Amino acid sequence: MKYAPREGEELKAAPQFTLTDSNGAEHCLEDFKGKWVVLEWMNYDCPFIKKHYDPSHKNMQTLQSTYTAKGVVWLSICSSGEGKQGFMTQEDAARRLGEQEAHPTALLLDPTGDVGRAYGAKTTPDMRIIDPQGRIVYAGAIDSLRGKDPAEVTEATNHVAAVLDAVLAGKPVPYAVQPPYG
Repeated sequence: MKYAPREGEELKAAPQFTLTDSNGAEHCLEDFKGKWVVLEWMNYDCPFIKKHYDPSHKNMQTLQSTYTAKGVVWLSICSSGEGKQGFMTQEDAARRLGEQEAHPTALLLDPTGDVGRAYGAKTTPDMRIIDPQGRIVYAGAIDSLRGKDPAEVTEATNHVAAVLDAVLAGKPVPYAVQPPYG
């Protein structure tokens, strides 16, 4: 993970980007300075993403709703290029967002993969949490169980929730890196 903080290492600035969302609006990371931001690399066709978006548990949708209600900006990012698994046009993205009943602040399209590469995101889901000063405080897996079974989400330690709960309560980040899977 290219921009993941290490124990005792100074936090690194999140690489800036501007991407277009599923509605055609542009979003610049700089616009969210002063807020906590979650970046979620996703691909609705990935079995690990399907685990977290499964309609019986709605793990990702619940996380999105819970934390955006607390003022966290949640940006889902699709870095799949044309002809690759998960690629979506703007119209596809808008449709799939509705079908998944997802609640991110925005679903951003990165068809060149430039933003994904800038963050070292190679799997889905791959998560980043950025502090209000624009520094990456967490990078990696969404949770502790690497399987594809949607029932696992209730048994797993959710790393994103653990970090967000801690920092929103004014506590230190419990860990900065967990290896992503997907």
